[in-house]
Amino acid sequence: MNNSVSAESGFPRINVIGAGLAGCEAALAAARAGVRVRLYEMKPEKYTPAHHSPDFAELVCSNSLRSDSVTNAVGLLKEEMRRMGSAVMKAADANRVPAGSALAVDRRAFSRAVTKEVSENPLIEIVIGEVSRVPEGEITVIATGPLTSDPMAEFIRDGLGIQGLNFFDAAAPIVDGSTIDYGRAFFASRYGKGDADYLNCPMTKEEYDAFYGALVTAREAELKDFDREEQGDLTVFEGCMPVEVMARRGYDTLRFGPLKPVGLTDPRRPDREFYAVVQLRREDEDGSMYNLVGFQTHLTFPEQKRVFGMIPGLENAEFLRYGVMHRNTYLNSPGTLGPDYSLLSRPGIFFAGQMTGVEGYVESAASGIAAGMSAASMAKGGSPVVFPRETMTGAMAHYVSRGGTGKFLPMNANFGIIPPLPARVKGGKTAKYAAYAERALAALDRFLSGVKNSDENNC
Repeated sequence: MNNSVSAESGFPRINVIGAGLAGCEAALAAARAGVRVRLYEMKPEKYTPAHHSPDFAELVCSNSLRSDSVTNAVGLLKEEMRRMGSAVMKAADANRVPAGSALAVDRRAFSRAVTKEVSENPLIEIVIGEVSRVPEGEITVIATGPLTSDPMAEFIRDGLGIQGLNFFDAAAPIVDGSTIDYGRAFFASRYGKGDADYLNCPMTKEEYDAFYGALVTAREAELKDFDREEQGDLTVFEGCMPVEVMARRGYDTLRFGPLKPVGLTDPRRPDREFYAVVQLRREDEDGSMYNLVGFQTHLTFPEQKRVFGMIPGLENAEFLRYGVMHRNTYLNSPGTLGPDYSLLSRPGIFFAGQMTGVEGYVESAASGIAAGMSAASMAKGGSPVVFPRETMTGAMAHYVSRGGTGKFLPMNANFGIIPPLPARVKGGKTAKYAAYAERALAALDRFLSGVKNSDENNC
């Protein structure tokens, strides 16, 4: 694919499709690199079922951008974004509202601030109208979001030949392996077949009774109208029954399903019998993350923490990702996208935002910065921009391009996807995460310095 050049200036140019958080960050990142951008946005001519404001970077589900502490994974990501010149973080910091240690914003003021920065940038041309295909032969970032329009989804699938396009996200919770009580849980495979790959959390009848009672009465998250819609002949949630719905079908339904206790032996107590067993499966090769098998759920996040924390061995478990069930157009990115968010089969096409398999506002915006920098570098004839894995930005890009050990599912920022520290850190979890953050920010500063020097040499 040839580099796009703006005829009126001779400057290299790229396209960005979609002016959500990821698209705005991609456009501004490219502009900061001295590349002209044509930014396409279908609002206000056409709205998705979730969007109502004509402004860019509209926040739909929440005004919270979560923790602002660098000892929290998303807090570290936000600090990395600030150091990269993020417009989202600039607007969030300027329009924050009281929310304790979390960063929450005035939604309208936040979106207006991002819209103003994008609109006033002299290197960004805004084109209003729906786009149904990528301009031929031009470097383009696709950032159309989890509610991508049908024509664009069809183009991605058929025009770009991407078969692994998902239209809903039904994922079980993932917990930090280091916070599991291995004194209560044990490794074993059912009937001893294969390696002991599953971590088993056994329950007595009394424990199951308490868990079951809490599960069937727990509060569910509000289901949005667009989560019920059909995408072609595919209905969201088809074949993915939430664990709480399964439990309401009868007291023993789980015990004959995902919590069946048969065929499992605790090697420490071979004669022990169980009433029910929750199984966890490794989410990565290092065993730093485990998902709860069969626990797709639509419970609210606080209820997930309360109810699933009743499972023996998970009383103090830290949830790296809560279970979700919602409409979410995203790629089967491992083997499809590179660590610079480029489409491996079509160099010059990049993806950003939730379409890539990152989950959350902040994560989407960060991927937009990375994709915009990558696209700009290509437009200027430079090398791919691949962030260090020690950074949260780089760890997310690596996860998207490589995935874990099982089926690929979208992921929030979390310390489980960052390479382990070379040595054990004393002082508990907070000290360990502070060490992760210190290493990440040092690596980012070195990386950004190298990118700046490369840009100056290419000028």
